Amino acid sequence: MEPDFALELLLHANHLRRVQRAGWVMRGVTDAESVADHSFGVAFISLTLAELVEQPLDKSKLLTIALLHDLPESLIGDIPSPATIYFPPQATRTAEEAVLGELLRHLPCADQWRAWWQEFECRTSAEGRLVRDADRLDMLIQAYVYEQTTRNRWLEEFWPPSDPPPFEFAATRALYDELRALRERGG
Repeated sequence: MEPDFALELLLHANHLRRVQRAGWVMRGVTDAESVADHSFGVAFISLTLAELVEQPLDKSKLLTIALLHDLPESLIGDIPSPATIYFPPQATRTAEEAVLGELLRHLPCADQWRAWWQEFECRTSAEGRLVRDADRLDMLIQAYVYEQTTRNRWLEEFWPPSDPPPFEFAATRALYDELRALRERGG
């Protein structure tokens, strides 16, 4: 791969530091986290969860998926869930897939990385499912932190009403249960 293509990819990834998570902004959170902040959280939670699950996981694949999962947002932005209900089915995913293909097109590992990103989207591998859990858990941890630090109670909608919570792995459910209990205690 030529250095100019690598630099182009790195500049797009760097742009994620300036893309705020739109869901938080819509709910009045000032100084909302960036997509890059979120991606770090997802990667770190994924790495931690990998140590808590019984199933053997490919950590290189796991971390690659975690770091790639929102990379398309460097071009299309962070589209909040309430907005996506007005899009045709699969429109956001189709756009993200096209953007990811464009961003990775000159990498020797492009096909592999796109395939792993698909595993996250389609939940077809243990690594993809664990990163999906980490993605949701990071959002809930951030909601908790915002509720504690900003006293913003517009964040109730982020907490799943279902029991059991929508996680694939028991370790994630256990962490969620602890977080939920901490939230209910007000601490």
